[in-house]
Amino acid sequence: MGMWEAIVLGLVQGLTEFLPISSSAHLRIVGELIGSADPGAAFTAITQIGTETAVLLYFRRDIATICRAWWRAITGKHGNDRASRFGSHDPDARMGWYIAVGSIPIVVLGLLFQDSIEHTFRNLYLIAGTLFGFALVLGWADRRGAKVRPLRELTPRHAVLFGLAQALSLIPGVSRSGGTITAGLLMGYTREAAARYSFLLAIPAVLGSGLYQLVSSLGEFGTAGTPGVAPTVVATVVAFAVGYVVIIAFLKVVSTYSYKPFVIYRIVLAAVVLALLAAGVLAALPAPAVGG
Repeated sequence: MGMWEAIVLGLVQGLTEFLPISSSAHLRIVGELIGSADPGAAFTAITQIGTETAVLLYFRRDIATICRAWWRAITGKHGNDRASRFGSHDPDARMGWYIAVGSIPIVVLGLLFQDSIEHTFRNLYLIAGTLFGFALVLGWADRRGAKVRPLRELTPRHAVLFGLAQALSLIPGVSRSGGTITAGLLMGYTREAAARYSFLLAIPAVLGSGLYQLVSSLGEFGTAGTPGVAPTVVATVVAFAVGYVVIIAFLKVVSTYSYKPFVIYRIVLAAVVLALLAAGVLAALPAPAVGG
């Protein structure tokens, strides 16, 4: 992977990470189209550190408030009974617990299906199917959802359901934000509340996955079939800068407009992928590394 490919993939990651269109699917597709082949699950996870750093920066005050409130609750500042330690007196403390609980499904399933995530799930026929299928689900949820619940009405049960929806994003094409936003709409949350919780819920899961892949891939950078250190760093930095701008724009858009444009885009992209597969421009599975 050269520097220009790294810049392109960083732009793709930054532009698509927070939209309900699947950044991992776009990196898989664009990577092959520009001639750098499938950048791989590890590259995808590491570049997501860039976009999640943008989330940390944008939501820094919310995150600091949640962390302080959670620590006060767990250390007994509001009382030593179980309910108080679990945030019964402070919605910010409860949010800390909800983020922790909601992160469990993607961690467990990510470890259980790691091999499939890195290989089988990157089949472009599967990706085209999930792009199309979840476009219909997102569109239906956006039309049928009540859109009345604010984020302060989040419950433990809903936190788990949000987490299970987020775990579906382990399959490229589903979209982490698309899965969690769809679940939120079906549970009656407003578009803005669902999107905001999607950002917060992603922080531990995405950062954890990225750091894990970074540590486990240190000895593999630059070997046959893998991106080098410099291109990966460049792509991550570009993803951070672009992702920060996208967060600002997306939160403004979702409070006013429907998700219909994203639904249409997903369907069109699925059709384009299938056409490119039929024409032999794209290969369903990544080519195996050679040499090394």
